[in-house]
Amino acid sequence: MTTLALRHSRVRYGPLEALHGVTLVAPGPGLTVLLGRNGSGRTTVLRALAGTVPLSGGSVVWDGADVTGVPAYERARRGLCLVPERQAVFGSLTVRENLALAAPDPAPALDAYPALRPLLDRRAGTLSGGEQRMLALSRALLARARVVLVDEPAQGMSPAVAARTYELLASLDACVVLAEQRLPPALHGRPAFVYELHRGAVAFAGEAGELARRPGA
Repeated sequence: MTTLALRHSRVRYGPLEALHGVTLVAPGPGLTVLLGRNGSGRTTVLRALAGTVPLSGGSVVWDGADVTGVPAYERARRGLCLVPERQAVFGSLTVRENLALAAPDPAPALDAYPALRPLLDRRAGTLSGGEQRMLALSRALLARARVVLVDEPAQGMSPAVAARTYELLASLDACVVLAEQRLPPALHGRPAFVYELHRGAVAFAGEAGELARRPGA
């Protein structure tokens, strides 16, 4: 078991406050989904958990220990993997070289995403958006992280590959936190805890099934 949490967390970008005292808990192994429109704060929550943006108030707690002051590279060493929405791969390196940064044997990644096999010697920067997402997620799979944070995991993917991606993420023995604009169809019926964010604050917290039963959902 591992648990990552924000407690009364605030984040500022210059004069603007992006998170207004957000409290949430992501237990693992399991899925936690952050929902919200652009500007709702879901990406900022991921960055705060990963340590790539500093808090202006509150704390980040990992397995009961306050890690607010722990830098992002140290959180990564402890087993946290962040897959951002953009610039998630090294564009000047080949697919093979990108995978080698995560693990010496790329076989598990290529089993997860067979479409990457013929692309091994292509530079990552020449791949399509969906192919880059597959590569970025493959690196996360190879890393065997304790915590996996993914912003828009299926962006640019075909429906079939997207469904496979959510299946892979749901099967990880890790605390998995996904940021999405809306709950993906592939997660309907799967155990997942959902936080819906609105203008930097939590507007809903509950099981995915509870969200589906809300009026107007």
